Amino acid sequence: MFKEMHDLFQWAWLIPALPFLSFLLIAFVTKRSKRLSSTISILAILTSLGLAITIGLSVIQLGAEIVEHPAIVSVNWLNIVGLNIDFGTIIDPLSAMMLFVVTLVASMVQIYSLGYMHGDEGWSRYYAYQSLFASAMLGMVLATNLLQLFIFWELVGLCSYLLIGFWFFKVSAREAAKKAFMTTRVGDFGLLLGMLFLYTKFGTLDFVALSAALNTSFQDVVVIGTASYVTVMAFLIFLGPIGKSGQFPLHVWLPDAMEGPTPVSALIHAATMVVAGVYLVARMYFLFDFASPEALQFIAGLGAFTALFAASIAIVQNDIKRILAYSTLSQLGYMMFALGVGSFSGSMFHLMTHAFFKALMFLGAGSVIYALHHKQDIWDMGGLWKRMPITTWTFGIGVLAISGIPPFAGFFSKDEILANALHNGHPIIYAVGLFTAFLTAFYMCRLFFVAFMGPEKAENHPQESPWSMTIPLMILAFFSVIGGWAALPEHNFAYYVHYGEFEHEAIDWVLAGISVLAGALGIGLAYTIYLKKSITAESIVARFPGVYKILSNKYYIDEIYLWIIHNVMDGLGKLLYWFDIYIVDGIINGIALFTRGSGKLLRRTSTGQVQTYAMVFFFAIVVIYMVFAFGEGQLSALNPLATLGGVK
Repeated sequence: MFKEMHDLFQWAWLIPALPFLSFLLIAFVTKRSKRLSSTISILAILTSLGLAITIGLSVIQLGAEIVEHPAIVSVNWLNIVGLNIDFGTIIDPLSAMMLFVVTLVASMVQIYSLGYMHGDEGWSRYYAYQSLFASAMLGMVLATNLLQLFIFWELVGLCSYLLIGFWFFKVSAREAAKKAFMTTRVGDFGLLLGMLFLYTKFGTLDFVALSAALNTSFQDVVVIGTASYVTVMAFLIFLGPIGKSGQFPLHVWLPDAMEGPTPVSALIHAATMVVAGVYLVARMYFLFDFASPEALQFIAGLGAFTALFAASIAIVQNDIKRILAYSTLSQLGYMMFALGVGSFSGSMFHLMTHAFFKALMFLGAGSVIYALHHKQDIWDMGGLWKRMPITTWTFGIGVLAISGIPPFAGFFSKDEILANALHNGHPIIYAVGLFTAFLTAFYMCRLFFVAFMGPEKAENHPQESPWSMTIPLMILAFFSVIGGWAALPEHNFAYYVHYGEFEHEAIDWVLAGISVLAGALGIGLAYTIYLKKSITAESIVARFPGVYKILSNKYYIDEIYLWIIHNVMDGLGKLLYWFDIYIVDGIINGIALFTRGSGKLLRRTSTGQVQTYAMVFFFAIVVIYMVFAFGEGQLSALNPLATLGGVK
């Protein structure tokens, strides 16, 4: 059976190739025909979805066999002295899950865009970018080595730049695109350094070969303080995910990425760019596991901090898309700290379920924005449940899922992460995660109660979105309900997607009950403040004005960065300018002056007279003779045996 399935897996390259072909066709052939461009793009990604489902079912059918022996198909791409790189595809449960998630969300986003982007002048360009974005992410998922992954990793970054700044006539969109591109470059520099160190040490960037090298004969050495060589490489590799997945302090680009079209936000936040970093850590988990406890502890601590940090900001935001953006940051922190505490399966499970309900809520927010003619402040909304029932119910399902309420998808994945954090000896991380779950339920229900259940605004005349937008909402709502049920059977999600030996763990219903209680308390508090209004939000702000100011200004992180750029970096730039002008240029100019002066001096000896040249030769011979004679005399004085005929 494995051989038959392997023949199927050989065609996995078509999954990213079809959207890429769609991009080429739209860019060079059909860009003048809007309908044809969108049709080609949607058909390509739906075909990729069909192939991803087929491969996923085959992986499930193979079971433990494919877990232990991934199906790798590769061809030689570069072979020169000292460098041999293969490109190919890797099929295992992790990549199969990611293929399904990416193609499903990308398909829903592209179908949804038929309604949301209707009439936009950049229609064909939009679908070309969407196809390239999906192709880049799918290519990254299938990569068999770090170099291949890095190429698609950078292409994902380029596509995010193009789509965030899609409406380039807006200054805010252009600035947000540049901010995203430059911020993620900081992390990518560390990732590139880590790759170079890995290749220098092991002579390969192949995932399977690196894992084998670390787990067999490799002897680690201390290189910096108490940090070993592998630990340093693990930290460098992790810098890439810090930037791509918006971990503190490189999180600042993600909220501003909301300047792009809302379907783009759904794709970035649910299935492509931001989960690329989490996927890289999961794919390279053998490196972090081998490195040292410090590496995983750092990932856990940073993830937990990011989760709480972003959630605290979200509770005071008023822009519907920015609330969801900070929610994404918080959930990415969840995924990262899950990897840090050893909950590999829990992290990947939450990545999958989060993709369903976060794509659902972003597209739901887009439906609201579309109906209200691009209003995004939740206080300008209200009473939407009367006019937009499908959007309301589907968005509500997303809210319950992210709040961890059973039987929705988020309950199962969040519960597994929190339980593993406590069982693996991280009570502080568990407490942070539990409090973050409470905040998540609070700010998401705040959004829902104000925008959908609050008083209707007379100036608004919302209508339900067209079928092209509501059908993707219903499909994603379906997966947001049943997506978590993959944790229920004995051969559940963790049986396929795990690291190390598989150990089946039943749901800890006590801890699950505590996490549900935290979510319920968050929902209850939001209901009390924003619907029942027993406590008013204004009174809370009046009582804690300092806290509110800090949170509403996002802890002034952007302002701090601007101050550093305008002062420290500006001062450093001036210092470097002075060094360049007076030191570097001074040395170069000095060498030039010395050469010119020497030339002028030597030029005087070139008289063309034979007598002068003979005199120069004579004096040169005399000088050379005296030098050698002086040298012989010095040697005789230092060596008494020379006067006795001894050996010099």
